[in-house]
Amino acid sequence: MRFSSLALSLAPLLVSGAVMTAAPAVAAPAACSALGGAVEAGDICRVRAAQPAYTMDVTFPLGYPDEQALADYLLQTREGFINVAGTPDPRNLPYEMNVTAESYQSAQTRSVVLTLFQNVGSAHPTTWFKSFNYDVDRNQPVTFDSLFAPETKPLDAIFPIVQRQLEFETGMLGSISPADGRDPTRYQNFAVTDDSVIFFFGQAELLPSYAGVTSAVVPRDQIPPLQL
Repeated sequence: MRFSSLALSLAPLLVSGAVMTAAPAVAAPAACSALGGAVEAGDICRVRAAQPAYTMDVTFPLGYPDEQALADYLLQTREGFINVAGTPDPRNLPYEMNVTAESYQSAQTRSVVLTLFQNVGSAHPTTWFKSFNYDVDRNQPVTFDSLFAPETKPLDAIFPIVQRQLEFETGMLGSISPADGRDPTRYQNFAVTDDSVIFFFGQAELLPSYAGVTSAVVPRDQIPPLQL
């Protein structure tokens, strides 16, 4: 796997002369080793760091079929965060990054949804989602573009359901414009179950930023058939 050399260079990872995290006592799977993490109960990888300029706590499940894509995203996100923390505002320390994950599955798919939180000294910390979906029968990733047949218009059915749920839950009636609600770029983070497709929206993706992060459960029997 491509992880082999990367794991050797990052575990333990040195940042400003300090060890980021101790090497696991027992050999961890490739994705966890590449991030310098340790395996915890329930096949969870945990990566922790505590420096004067920042703290970090990342957890994600092991065993996702497309492990490389998941680890690559976390490595890239961590690198960007550490680079920002390298030139911090001394009035707002420490910076903070937290990542948690939820797993979902259907008869044919496996999904992992990351919830990422960053506070890099600004007045408004940021929370967003990143999802990974994999078709285990066809052995390939699943994206929103590949989820439905090309000739269908899934957002014509999805948007009204999402709009009703989010506006009811937040009380922010009329806050989602039809242009945003039918923009496929807003629906890239999702998870598939046997009964539904769950869509996840970061801050300011569909609703104003102060509404926070949201999600909507869309029943599969109310939308065009999935290509699964």
